[in-house]
Amino acid sequence: MRMLLGYLGAFLTRLVPALLTALGVVAITAGLLAYGDPATAGVMATPSPSAGGALPLPSVTFEVPTVDPGASPGPSSAPAPSGGEPVVTRIVIPALRIDLPVVAGPSGYPYCNVAMYYSDPRLGQPGSGKATYIFAHARDGMFGPIYNLVMVQHTPDKMVGMIVQVYTSDNKLYLYEITNVYPHQLTLDRPLAATQEELWLQTSEGPHGTPGKTQVLAKPLSVGSADPADAHPTPHPVVCG
Repeated sequence: MRMLLGYLGAFLTRLVPALLTALGVVAITAGLLAYGDPATAGVMATPSPSAGGALPLPSVTFEVPTVDPGASPGPSSAPAPSGGEPVVTRIVIPALRIDLPVVAGPSGYPYCNVAMYYSDPRLGQPGSGKATYIFAHARDGMFGPIYNLVMVQHTPDKMVGMIVQVYTSDNKLYLYEITNVYPHQLTLDRPLAATQEELWLQTSEGPHGTPGKTQVLAKPLSVGSADPADAHPTPHPVVCG
């Protein structure tokens, strides 16, 4: 009997570690099955687009140029509206040292060295009783000072109260006062919804591909005659981007 108990003890001594080892292998295998799929291992679940919260796409996108000015566009690339309607020819913001000729916006990438007006049936030109929309790149010599106040100094309110001078092709000078600054905008909803005369300015907020734009709203103050030489600067738009 003592000998039998000895054999049994030796058997159990070998069996228990073997069982524990086997169970350990099963547990480890189960863990690998749970985490071994590259599609799910260590990846947090993210809501699908159908869950809502998606931002609306911008109606119009104007980017910061990434290439220095190149060839000049042909004169037919920036046509004026039909019917002889007076159009914006120059924009000046003395407090920001902005002084730019204004041309019609192209169908492709915006020009450098000028500001541009955006044409849409719901928008207008100064004196039309609608919103006028002018945009330019966020760089030195253009609308860079607006970008600097909004995105660098984070002091957009400094622009409130500044005077904007807008010249038109019929030799008139319109004065506006900046009342609001709207950073990080993705649509033209506000200017398109205008029911009275307004001036809207736009510039980019970062490198090529940055979606948000800064929009500046100015309300009309007065209109008067302008010297034709002041109202008709020679624009030198260049293709860039």
